[in-house]
Amino acid sequence: MRDDIDVRPTLPAARHVSTWRAALPWAALGVLLVVPPCVSTQSWLVAWLAQTAAMIVFALSYNLLLGGAGLLSFGHAASSGIGALIAAQLFNRFGLPLPLLPLLGGIGGALFGALYGLVATRRSGTAFAMITLGIGELVAAAAWTLPDWFGGEAGVAIDRTAGIALPGFTFGPAREAYALIALWCALAVIAMYALSRTPFMRLANAVRDNPVRAAAIGCYPRRVRYEVVVWSSFFAGIAGTLGLINVELVSTESVGMLRSGSVLVATVIGGSGAFFGPVAGAVVLVFFSVVVASVTRAWLLYLGLFFMAVVMMSPDGIAGWLRRETGRIARDGWRGYLPWFACRMAGACAWSLAIVLAVQWAYAQRFGTQERTSFFASMNAAWIAVAVLCLAAIGWLTMNAATRLAGALIADVRAGVGE
Repeated sequence: MRDDIDVRPTLPAARHVSTWRAALPWAALGVLLVVPPCVSTQSWLVAWLAQTAAMIVFALSYNLLLGGAGLLSFGHAASSGIGALIAAQLFNRFGLPLPLLPLLGGIGGALFGALYGLVATRRSGTAFAMITLGIGELVAAAAWTLPDWFGGEAGVAIDRTAGIALPGFTFGPAREAYALIALWCALAVIAMYALSRTPFMRLANAVRDNPVRAAAIGCYPRRVRYEVVVWSSFFAGIAGTLGLINVELVSTESVGMLRSGSVLVATVIGGSGAFFGPVAGAVVLVFFSVVVASVTRAWLLYLGLFFMAVVMMSPDGIAGWLRRETGRIARDGWRGYLPWFACRMAGACAWSLAIVLAVQWAYAQRFGTQERTSFFASMNAAWIAVAVLCLAAIGWLTMNAATRLAGALIADVRAGVGE
């Protein structure tokens, strides 16, 4: 009786906390898409947001395969690029309204997914990955051998102001085009979230976890995988068309292996186990490819190091890391959490600065004045080595301090349980 009196008043509060926790990612996505263009009119910011919005849809569509059905694909860019190519050809020939273009691109991507899914979904696991790799390479080769359709090296360009005009919108200015991209990004995210909550995707999760047991209850694993491929390709086509609206061009790079690899990296960085994990990964990937790349040519090296750190330290991505941190806060409280977190962040920052200092000095020595941060070239190698060693030592000391704090917190929790 005593336990009932203590527990029941806490249920509304727990439900309230759960509601706020579920709403927080949606609020963060809304702030990302809406607030920056209202605060600043910088063209680079609008371009970065447009690329981010397209990559968010692309990464979420990929996670329908990887996280939803457990299908690792190395040719997902083919669905995105072909969907964008079909949309560009229809737009140039018939002058359709630009706001309808992402829907046409999605349909084109779904048609391609329905075609290659007939072959790829015969197998799962490594076989599926290799089949999609081969299909992706075939599409990339066709992009060069069929210049009348793919546009050859120049690609297929569009003029987004040439379609059927809408009252008050020409879509010529970058801000108007971004408004359309952000709207379609929000609609696609909502649609994929709704799809992820359907019984069909629950069945896809069952096929992912144990296809034999799923087949034993009357499910057809191949049919489920095939439908997931079609839905994933549909949203990939939307993502590719959003990129087409942004840059007004679809090229052979849109169907290449590099783009398929980039969406895989974004999904793994963000975490395929949570719906909003790929969203975080897409933001990080575009940040590296746009912001960091504008500062240094070593951005690919930094992205690779960050990817390795995430895979080693948090295999479930940024979303899994955030889930563990919120659990630690609930267990230890802010007073116990903040000192430990401050030590961890100080150590991570010290090690990151040591790596950046060493890499930028090496790049400056190699490329000289061609490197944007060429002031590192004038620094003495001995001083660079001393600074790197000092920063590494600081990082090691602060990480050890964080380990000791964590041990003390665990001891306090065990002592409290023992009492």
